[in-house]
Amino acid sequence: MTAPENMDLIPGLLVPYKMASFSLSHRIVLAPMSRLRSHNFLAQPHAILYYSQRTTPGGFLIGEASGISPTAQGYPNTPGIWTKEQVEAWKPIVDAVHKKGGIFFCQLWHTGRSSDNSEASFPAPRRLTTHEITQVVNDFRNAARNAVEAGFDGVEIHGANGYLIDQFLKDRVNDRKDEYGGSLENRCRFPLRVVEAVAHEIGANRVGIKLSPFADSDVSVDSNPEALGLYMVTSLNRYGILYCHMMVPRTMSTLFESKETEGSLSPIRNAFEGTFIVAGGYNRDDGNEVVTSGGADLVAFGRLFLANPDLPRRFELNAELNMYDENTFCTPDPVVGYTDYPFLETDN
Repeated sequence: MTAPENMDLIPGLLVPYKMASFSLSHRIVLAPMSRLRSHNFLAQPHAILYYSQRTTPGGFLIGEASGISPTAQGYPNTPGIWTKEQVEAWKPIVDAVHKKGGIFFCQLWHTGRSSDNSEASFPAPRRLTTHEITQVVNDFRNAARNAVEAGFDGVEIHGANGYLIDQFLKDRVNDRKDEYGGSLENRCRFPLRVVEAVAHEIGANRVGIKLSPFADSDVSVDSNPEALGLYMVTSLNRYGILYCHMMVPRTMSTLFESKETEGSLSPIRNAFEGTFIVAGGYNRDDGNEVVTSGGADLVAFGRLFLANPDLPRRFELNAELNMYDENTFCTPDPVVGYTDYPFLETDN
């Protein structure tokens, strides 16, 4: 896309943005979405087309959640990033994004107690020992190093949606009695250890984190989400990480539906010193509004980007959007509902 000379006429989502050393041509981010099409915890060749379809020169993509260790996996057919074989599997996918001029981050994931026992058998969850917590921190560190080896431009630490880091953060689920439970400072200790380790390993300018203090995913609820979010971003400023990716308060009960909730991101947004990304059911109009009003620097789109591989172009033209099919979100088919959504005919 080329920007008109009069920047005031460009909708907020289409205004270029400088994210530290990364020059973005627009503010429409591909949100990380698990598609459950990675067999044996290996990213598959069909992901080459999927991600390259959604790449624009100067576009920012966040890859689907990738497990940091064998014990981090909670769902079948999701990719990992802890072995050499997994690193090699990601390389051609990352290369395809880079060949089209995209910026690509790998989302690092530990599911904790959250898992799908309908298709796989997992042991009953239990509290991590303090020794195991240190091991998990190291697993995040090693996974970040592997992601860079695979060619990713950086990593996003998954600290949202009821997974392990979120389980530590929320006081309604974290019932530990040691230095990792109880007070706000204690509950944030493990997540901040992860951030520090990953930033030290690959550089803070290549690190983002996703948080959802207002969400109630998998019963991970906090009694004071505003205070939690504010404490976390204020603490994150000490490490100088690249961005914070935040689920908006209106979201959510499930991964694919949103509902209105009370709360505001404004104090959190104003406190964070890096790039601020929001996600949670945005469309073209409210995406433009949140950027124009200063509520966010970038907006991550999931379902709309899934169904519209040329979403930035469609937003530019205010063109009709493809409707997504929820029945094919998480099926093993390498084409249907994955790479067969049509582009605008004008773009061939």
